[in-house]
Amino acid sequence: MKIDANAIKELAELLEETGLNEIEVADGEKAIRVSKGGGAVVSGNGNGNGHHGAMSSDPELPQMANTDAPSTTALSHPGAVTSPMVGTTYLRPDPDSPPFVKKGDKVAAGDTLLIIEAMKVMNPIKAEKGGTVTQILVEDSQPIEFGDVLVVIE
Repeated sequence: MKIDANAIKELAELLEETGLNEIEVADGEKAIRVSKGGGAVVSGNGNGNGHHGAMSSDPELPQMANTDAPSTTALSHPGAVTSPMVGTTYLRPDPDSPPFVKKGDKVAAGDTLLIIEAMKVMNPIKAEKGGTVTQILVEDSQPIEFGDVLVVIE
């Protein structure tokens, strides 16, 4: 199978621009997945015909959903901040304010990282230790479960 290095480079650049951790593009039975810290995976039907469809980062094209299990890297990271409850995450104190933290921000122990609303109560989630926010794994207004990794601080 021929590997399209330009498609992989385009996807890697798109990861950086969007702040995503992983992106996958499929064309028929062939797919390319680029993941930060995971490398690139090219898959196909194994028929060996060497046919390689054009991969595009065009958002108008249908994309395969990521059905993989969450990365164990974030779960096992010593700086992972997990949810102490089921609820809805809010990354900012109110819709008109900037987020509590952004990727790359320095935080001190006790700084508020986000809020989880549970049963109409707003619960601030604070950093247990200081460091740099390297990942924010939830979105604003996202429902979360107990134990979900919210943020990683290194």
